[in-house]
Amino acid sequence: MKPLQLSPETAIKLAKELNIPLEQLMHMPQHILIQKMMELSEKESSN
Repeated sequence: MKPLQLSPETAIKLAKELNIPLEQLMHMPQHILIQKMMELSEKESSN
């Protein structure tokens, strides 16, 4: 599995929003990460 193609700024922001360590975010499977990003965007759009 290849590493995620995220910019450092995006990775830090996602780790902070998901309340997980940055290392855990970088080792997360891509399909799970995409699902969590979708959940965050839905939450932001509903506010």
